[in-house]
Amino acid sequence: MISALKRSAQERTSAFAHVDWFLFGAALAISIIGAATMRSFSVENSFFEKQLIWVSLAVGVFFLASLGDYNFLRRTPIIVGLYVFVFTLLSLIFIFGGVVKGSQNRFNLGLFAVQPADPAKLILVAVLAKYFGRRHVEIKHYRHILVSGAYAGLLFVLVLLQPDFGSAIAIFGIWFGMVLISGISWKHVITLLISVAIVFSVLWTYALKPYQKARIETFIHPLADIRGTGYNAYQSTVAVGSGEIFGKGIGYGTQSKLQFLPEFQTDFIFAAYAEEWGFFGVLMILALFGIVIIRILAISIRDAKF
Repeated sequence: MISALKRSAQERTSAFAHVDWFLFGAALAISIIGAATMRSFSVENSFFEKQLIWVSLAVGVFFLASLGDYNFLRRTPIIVGLYVFVFTLLSLIFIFGGVVKGSQNRFNLGLFAVQPADPAKLILVAVLAKYFGRRHVEIKHYRHILVSGAYAGLLFVLVLLQPDFGSAIAIFGIWFGMVLISGISWKHVITLLISVAIVFSVLWTYALKPYQKARIETFIHPLADIRGTGYNAYQSTVAVGSGEIFGKGIGYGTQSKLQFLPEFQTDFIFAAYAEEWGFFGVLMILALFGIVIIRILAISIRDAKF
């Protein structure tokens, strides 16, 4: 019986032997720190409890998912099917999607909502990896940039029309980054950059709405209008600076607790964290993100198939 128990323990251990515990630990620590920062905003809010529930569920799903074999994702029919599926969801969202703060970008399912733009980013990575992986020998042909751009462009346009400018930029960034590292020639890179500049100019003139233009202008000149479009950026700067070296302490962030800092539980969670944890806290969170990035790159390099 003892040997059977040992064998069972060894099987459980080997099942998770491929898990990168440094990556897992860093990601979990970031999630817990974020939840702790949410909890400090006020006694009566549900962000902390909801976040703990989702983190717990995510950990359970992670370990279950780590037991699977995902080689089937290399198959072309699977990749194409996933792409068609997410494309269909992004199309249906204009009919059945809920509107939140002027953006129709999610399906409301009662207890939670689903944004198709999020899985679309992952599926786009898989689609482009499959496409470039099969054509790495002839990748310098310009047509492959156009074809891969069409895959990303369809998703980009659907997301931009929601409108969800942030997710659209993320989709463009995924495509642009993968094209750059795929091995295309510098001549094509320069041509691509010029094309991107032209497309952006057209979008700026004909497609982007005034508030979207204001966001970009504020990103470039965040302090140009601190009472208007630059208010959020200015308040986040104040929050980060007021944390000084050691921070004000968990629960004592005045910018967040007094709600000078807008969307403190989502968009400006880092500023709220920096105010309460200070410079050393910021160094700690950046180190954790550094571990996540380094471990992801290490895994990618190790498992790359050339």
